[in-house]
Amino acid sequence: MHHSQINADVRKLIAEGTVLPAHPLALTAERQLDKQHQRALTRYYIDAGSGGLAVGVHTTQFAIRDVGLYRPVLELAAETAASWTKRPLAMVAGLAGPTTQAVTEARTALDIGYHAGLLSLAAMKGASEDEIIAHCTTVAAEIPLVGFYLQPAVGGVILSSRFWQRFAAIDNVIAIKIAPFNRYRTLDVLRGVAAAGALDRVALYTGNDDHILLDLMLPFDLRDNGVTTRTYFKGGLLGHWSVWTASAIKQFERCKAARHKDSVPADLLALDARVTDCNSAFFDVANNFHGCIAGCHEILRRQGLMRGLWCLDPNEGLSPGQKEEIDRVTREHADLSDDAFVAANLSKWLA
Repeated sequence: MHHSQINADVRKLIAEGTVLPAHPLALTAERQLDKQHQRALTRYYIDAGSGGLAVGVHTTQFAIRDVGLYRPVLELAAETAASWTKRPLAMVAGLAGPTTQAVTEARTALDIGYHAGLLSLAAMKGASEDEIIAHCTTVAAEIPLVGFYLQPAVGGVILSSRFWQRFAAIDNVIAIKIAPFNRYRTLDVLRGVAAAGALDRVALYTGNDDHILLDLMLPFDLRDNGVTTRTYFKGGLLGHWSVWTASAIKQFERCKAARHKDSVPADLLALDARVTDCNSAFFDVANNFHGCIAGCHEILRRQGLMRGLWCLDPNEGLSPGQKEEIDRVTREHADLSDDAFVAANLSKWLA
């Protein structure tokens, strides 16, 4: 499918920028899919005001592919969303693995009704940039692509600005999730997209959970041969936004309103540090992100949106000291939570 075939309202939503939570995986104590809570999570994100969902991505656990859950999890999210709201939603499917696997997943996602694929390049470690571009081009022939610069700590590959120029030149690329958790590498992507002349076609989405609000509100000036091009991140596709989502959407709207202004309120700039502090606990920065998925699960468990912290890998869980850090940030930043919103709607979402 070419991006011109995406529903016009959905294409506009992606291009103008929206909130795309990375959908977690709800499991039972036996590590089986918990359909009731999985549906509740989808309904929660929709009612919070998300512009769509990213399913089958890192936060959903890449291991769903190893246990036969890739199609069932994508189908459940799509069916739940379609029955819960009639407003346009951008449905993005995670794509992973070597080329043959990624192409198969792209076809599965399209068959279910997803609009685009977020392409993980973790399986391409050790490949040349030429080989990775060939991989991306082949997958893009199947489905509109959202690029994914994943941070190396959780399996990402370091890529040059020239790579991102070549990637953005692929006609069926519609967005890039920029998540290297690194200012220099973030600028490499922006420079690459600008050099490809693709800033009008390729929407920039932050995945930098360590600088969410600054990415969303600040201008980026890119210089080439004495000419300045100013650009902005349009939206976010974030694991961090899988929790406290209603509050995150309010923050997103504030950041969006602050763009293109001569000044940004100091309180909004300062809020970035508080959100990053929360992320340090949720994503287990102290232990090199080992507990990043379980940390998000812990917030959802406390709210009743999950039964427990279980991951498909029994070795994945909270790190020593992580629970105490989560206790600290939930206490110190209680006003950033959406506990009241969840409590008021939980029974409806679980029905």
